[in-house]
Amino acid sequence: MIETARLRLRPWSDADRDQFFALAQDEEVMRYLPALDRAASDNVIDRLMAAQGRDGYCFWAVERREDGAVLGFCGLMAPRPPLTEVEIGWRLARDAWGQGFASEAARASLQWAWDNIPEAMSVVAITVPENVRSQAVMDRIGMKRDEGADFDHPSVPEGDPLRRHVLYRIERPA
Repeated sequence: MIETARLRLRPWSDADRDQFFALAQDEEVMRYLPALDRAASDNVIDRLMAAQGRDGYCFWAVERREDGAVLGFCGLMAPRPPLTEVEIGWRLARDAWGQGFASEAARASLQWAWDNIPEAMSVVAITVPENVRSQAVMDRIGMKRDEGADFDHPSVPEGDPLRRHVLYRIERPA
């Protein structure tokens, strides 16, 4: 578990499934992401729990320390196609936007990566070009866009407006 001034990042549990599914039903939260029905939402939780067990980290559940409310997720994923580097990612409920929670959780996740994943010489983040809010978080935590690494995501069908992705990277501190 990672604790910041206002947040707790922790592994997922089965008790989180309903809240995660509710987050996936908010059209604004999912604006730049593929829609998830209940089965797909539960599958994501299963994959995150498996990643935690296998790698020791995942996109963790983010709780507000003050009241224990699950705000969404933030964390790290081991390299997996099409990425060859550790990925950082986040998704927060709309009522948690604009309060610095994503940046706070992402900074803590990056520090955890540098402290616990010695083979991670850099960390990347991806999103669609239109997702300027997520790109602003990437900028705030010190990531830089690598325009030469932008790509069409192979799991998104050709012609889908969510297919093109931009890639941001941050190097391990010296």
